[in-house]
Amino acid sequence: MSSQIIPVEPFDYVVFGGSGDLAERKLLPALYHRQIEGQFTEPTRIIGASRSALSHEEYRNFARDALREHLKQGEFDEAQVETFCKRLFYVPVDARSDQGWEELKKLLDDGKERVRAFYLAVAPSIFGSISEKIRDHKLITKSTRIVVEKPIGRDLASALELNDTIGKVFKEEQIFRIDHYLGKETVQNLMALRFANALYEPLWNATHIDHVQITVAESVGLEGRAGYYDTAGALRDMVQNHIMQLVCLVAMEIPSSMESEAVRDEKLKVLRALKRITATNVEQATVRGQYRAGASAGGPVKGYLDELEGGVSNTETFVAIKAEINNWRWAGVPFYIRTGKRLAGRMSEIVITFKPIPHAIFDQAAGRINQNQLIIRLQPDEGVKQSLMIKDPGPGGMRLRNVSLDMSFASAFNVRNPDAYERLLMDVIRSNQTLFMRRDEVEAAWRWIDPILKGWEATGQVAQGYTAGTWGPSQAIALIERDGRTWHDEI
Repeated sequence: MSSQIIPVEPFDYVVFGGSGDLAERKLLPALYHRQIEGQFTEPTRIIGASRSALSHEEYRNFARDALREHLKQGEFDEAQVETFCKRLFYVPVDARSDQGWEELKKLLDDGKERVRAFYLAVAPSIFGSISEKIRDHKLITKSTRIVVEKPIGRDLASALELNDTIGKVFKEEQIFRIDHYLGKETVQNLMALRFANALYEPLWNATHIDHVQITVAESVGLEGRAGYYDTAGALRDMVQNHIMQLVCLVAMEIPSSMESEAVRDEKLKVLRALKRITATNVEQATVRGQYRAGASAGGPVKGYLDELEGGVSNTETFVAIKAEINNWRWAGVPFYIRTGKRLAGRMSEIVITFKPIPHAIFDQAAGRINQNQLIIRLQPDEGVKQSLMIKDPGPGGMRLRNVSLDMSFASAFNVRNPDAYERLLMDVIRSNQTLFMRRDEVEAAWRWIDPILKGWEATGQVAQGYTAGTWGPSQAIALIERDGRTWHDEI
């Protein structure tokens, strides 16, 4: 059975930062694909807005170049690109002054009855200014939404302030806090695996699960983000948002329905049940790392400090945490999470390791009996793998072998795997907030992250060096192996 594409009603998407990197690499290609799939109804427009002084035609040329560079081979269709470019417009706008806002209002007034979405692909420092300008220039209609990218603050206090600022202009149901990880097909499939199969849910608890691992590994370094990254670090950049959302989807109770509030209510309960990590236990429960010179992608690479202008920093490019959830379902089950840059490979996965069998009836000649694992691969090769013990075929007695039931999305479904932004951009138009973070979710995540940051500061915990192209500092290996477990490092 093929998936059914459901068209959305006509809309105007206003992308602040419309000539920036995110629009070029992700947003414009994602919207182009949605047009090709027949999801747009007419009249639909995409309006770029930024300080750059571009005409409509110059912006269309920018979009053509972006699509040529970032679409995969065979996806650039001249006729479709021309149709796409005809729906593109551009207005030079200054977020901190009134320059350009009346021109934007005049353009938008042609479509007052359409869904109107404002996407803030800009620095969080101007989220508030743009929100207030949208209000002051009377651009909010009954069908208006606003989309904000991470980071939502750099600690709890700044997150509260940012949420307050946007919340004074827009209602909570109009605010879409986007985390592109939640748009990945495999992340959504985690809910299907748990709640659409009788096989897993009865086993999804502390009685049957030994531990959970979540790894988000990158092989790249700073990639031109040194200014932002050195003020953030891996904990703020990846754990507070992406990884916390994955923890929630793995650990949450069964929602009453797939309605957005029901799902987000259960995710919030997980965040509130996380055991606090403070100065008293931060050195036992966390590891900070920072990459040094090494090798990646077949060649030598610089260390983190060599990529910084100052050359002095204790910012972590790697973090590993042993997290615990204090509720009946998960009591005693550790969640080992790690993320980092310049690691041995690019990989994002969730590994559910089940408890060993209580009694082995086979003799030693049969071989070792491995614990069953469910491996959910988010990238690069999206899929699901279930490891099982079976008998090795052939005569000569009972010999056991660990094999995998392996389902790759690319081979199982002969369709293009949509980028995460494609789903999320259309969910904004449909006003479906299931895959977006609610205000109290963001703040609950910061309430768990803040004590870790303060604990590092209070204890003076140093970012341990690790060689680029490895799996992080040796202390991260010790974090899990002192519990008698080991990281799953299969790429």
